[in-house]
Amino acid sequence: MHSENWRSALVPVATSIGDAIKNLNDSGLQIALIVDAEERLIGTVTDGDVRRGLLRGLTLNDSVDSIVHADPLVVPHGLRPELVADLMRINRVGQLPCIDESRRVTGLYLWDQLAKPVDTLDNIFVIMAGGKGVRLRPYTENCPKPLLMVGDKPILQHIIERAALEGFRHFVIAIHYLGEMIVDHFGDGSALGVNITYLREDRPLGTGGALSLMQITPQAPLIVTNGDVLTSIRYTEILEFHERHRAKATMAVRTHELQNPFGVVHTDGVEISRFEEKPTIRSQINAGIYVIDPAALLFLEPNQHCDMPSLFERVIQSSARAVAFPMHETWLDVGRHDDLETARRMAK
Repeated sequence: MHSENWRSALVPVATSIGDAIKNLNDSGLQIALIVDAEERLIGTVTDGDVRRGLLRGLTLNDSVDSIVHADPLVVPHGLRPELVADLMRINRVGQLPCIDESRRVTGLYLWDQLAKPVDTLDNIFVIMAGGKGVRLRPYTENCPKPLLMVGDKPILQHIIERAALEGFRHFVIAIHYLGEMIVDHFGDGSALGVNITYLREDRPLGTGGALSLMQITPQAPLIVTNGDVLTSIRYTEILEFHERHRAKATMAVRTHELQNPFGVVHTDGVEISRFEEKPTIRSQINAGIYVIDPAALLFLEPNQHCDMPSLFERVIQSSARAVAFPMHETWLDVGRHDDLETARRMAK
């Protein structure tokens, strides 16, 4: 069957990458259908197209036609759903536009609506929840930051429930500051339909160091996230990205823009070469979400402090592959009072 809200995926060709990203986030269909004024299909844009564009140095203001996939797989109007499902399975696509003889879009098939329910994943999902949340005092004086309420549930519950929707069932939570409050609240996870175990840090070990406390040897890559990061990212996408690039460690990164409030003067010695008026400096920042291959855990010393950038440096120094997953999804690091208020407004 067609998605009922397939028209929400239609995006005019005269738009920007930023507008296409907004459409992807708002529609939830994981594809934008780029069309002309007559709603004839020009091409498609997915998260992968956006990420490849960002890696090439494109910005959110660039035209969407700089990343559009101009020759997507499509099906004719009226094709039987079982044949559509076969095409999607063979070509391993999650969305398939339907067009008429004039290439006007008439619908959109979604694999989620044609296929069986989501499979349970073997990957362990690790959440770092041991920090003191100093910047959020006084809220965190008697409550660990991951238990602060956002809407009708704690931050940590938002993370667990979102991951569970994608098939993750085995969660490991690293705790330290007021950690027993987290244990008392979530227990073994059965109330949420998942299995939760805990890593207890006697002293802060850093994100990497906490992983050294794991008592079991993972058989599949770990998803690791900070316990104060709220995001609309699909964790399975960064997992698939990690495996496709055959990496030992993958870090989700976001583009951060900082505008210089002054005009910049470029010089060559004492000669002025050019001027740049209030330039914007763009950099990639650590988003606090990772995929770690079991082999990368060998670079950790048991019960010794190691932050995640240090673990990545050890992976790189060993000549193993560490890669960046560029993300554009909504993302909020709930580290300050303003961030907490923003999260609570978003949850209303």
